[in-house]
Amino acid sequence: MATKSSGGRAHLPGFFADLVRCETRLYNALNDRLRARHGIVTSQFEFLRCLRDHPGSRVADLASEFAIGIGAASKGIDRLEKQAWVTRRTNPSDRRSSLLDLTDDGLRLVEAAEVTFTETLAELTAGSLDGPTGLAAMQALSALRSALERDQVGLPAG
Repeated sequence: MATKSSGGRAHLPGFFADLVRCETRLYNALNDRLRARHGIVTSQFEFLRCLRDHPGSRVADLASEFAIGIGAASKGIDRLEKQAWVTRRTNPSDRRSSLLDLTDDGLRLVEAAEVTFTETLAELTAGSLDGPTGLAAMQALSALRSALERDQVGLPAG
């Protein structure tokens, strides 16, 4: 677990380890709960939620949002389309790309799964993110994410 280095400075390798391990454990726990209750995994939920909030997105938009390759985003959408939760329609501005929309079943699924997702996340973080310390941690991570995205750090090659 992260500790302070000499001089009161943050121990960055420890911070990185804590950040990654927390993300992995939360992601896996959410995966298990979403799979058990809705038959989907966290990545599918994230795609569905993004498409609900941004109808008419392209695969490239999802790839950018999640900092993944276009191929990975396209395969994820293929799986959702196969389940009839997402549809593709020709992009009138660029016929080489498609615009993505949720089906009615996809919308119902993401709405139900969001309740499970939010309740599970609240349960898993209870006591750790309450109060001013938790708010400060959330604000710090948000600022870090904004800086990384602004500077286009960590985008997949190709």
